Amino acid sequence: MHAAVIPPESKARRIRVKQIRSGIGHAATMRRTLSALGLQHHQMTVELPNNASIRGMLVKVRHLVEVTAV
Repeated sequence: MHAAVIPPESKARRIRVKQIRSGIGHAATMRRTLSALGLQHHQMTVELPNNASIRGMLVKVRHLVEVTAV
């Protein structure tokens, strides 16, 4: 599921985020955002709370990640 269509907080309390593209060649702010999300390597998956700050970070790197509801 594309990050732009992540479920609202009321429907899913936690979300699973998988890095599907590398941060190499992208702006340093995007690489730092991936790091802040806990994504350090290509194909890495993390489970995060579904809140406004996390959703804002996901929108910034939406072309590099895949989001699913848990």
